[in-house]
Amino acid sequence: MKSERPAPSVLKQLGEMTACREMHLVEQSLLRTLGPVLGIKRTSLYRVDEQGIVTRALHHTRDAAIVGGELQRTSDQIEELSSAIELDPAVANLLDTLRLLDRSSTRQQGDGYLIGYPLHGADHLCGYFVFERDHEVTPTEHAVIHGVLEVFSNYYALLDASQRDRLTGLLNRYSLELNLNRMWDVLAQRHKHGGERPQTNRRGGRAQNYWVGVLDIDHFKQVNDTHGHIIGDEILLLTARLLEGAFRRSDLLYRYGGEEFIVIVAANDVATATQIFERARQAVAHFIFPQVGRLSISGGFSMADPTVLPQTIINRADRALYEAKADGRNRIYFYDELIRTGRLAEVQSGSIDLF
Repeated sequence: MKSERPAPSVLKQLGEMTACREMHLVEQSLLRTLGPVLGIKRTSLYRVDEQGIVTRALHHTRDAAIVGGELQRTSDQIEELSSAIELDPAVANLLDTLRLLDRSSTRQQGDGYLIGYPLHGADHLCGYFVFERDHEVTPTEHAVIHGVLEVFSNYYALLDASQRDRLTGLLNRYSLELNLNRMWDVLAQRHKHGGERPQTNRRGGRAQNYWVGVLDIDHFKQVNDTHGHIIGDEILLLTARLLEGAFRRSDLLYRYGGEEFIVIVAANDVATATQIFERARQAVAHFIFPQVGRLSISGGFSMADPTVLPQTIINRADRALYEAKADGRNRIYFYDELIRTGRLAEVQSGSIDLF
């Protein structure tokens, strides 16, 4: 019979997990906490959307060896996937079971067991914790896992609320700053290993480029002045919902302030990015707003470049937005195209030395 693994270190691990202020680090900390407690090398976290579709997967691999009579960690690696996620059939079957039962489940897998636990948000299923090992979970381990997952879910929900705009529920400016820094780190590593600047004509396969867009509701001040701020808030909320529906699950949409929104889009080339932004513009233009009627948005976007500061990319998109406003509104312009045609002049800006 397998002995119970002591878990006094769990409290210390929980302290470290709740000291994190970035949501992706909290997820990583969860996997790093439960792996050693369960005596396993690999743990996985799967995030799902409202339809139950897996949108992100994190896999933590931890190897250890006995050195000089002491247990030494030899490697600790986190792999994160947010697109082209292919689930092993056994894992997919387990996730379906977890979704239907809404409680932990165990399946025999060869000589071992595949074990999963559901993760809950405020009032819905939002993911799964999965691992594999050679024996089933003991009652003590089950209590520890359940307790850690409950602390994780509650803390994650608090962090999520702190990064949401109170009116629209979209990600807020603070969240944008965190995600831009993280995205630039990823792009810088890709640039360093690839040795090339981002390309605008790449087609097919996994998206390699990111595009930062700034969107603004046209004549919004007039709406507030004519109909009042209550109707103005309703317009902001409806516009947020229209934009959420127009952009993809993988796109990140933020309320930047007032009637302005920022979105980060993953797309291989400028044609695809343009199509995505145009879909959002048309979604707003075709909607009839209560008491107001037709409204529109204008926008500008620029390609994310790890050799240029994130704020510079936002400023470029903002300059393209103002050109769209000047040309009559209800349109979205690409910054590089404005530079190419001489509509705008390139302004010297801060750059990042990657080497």
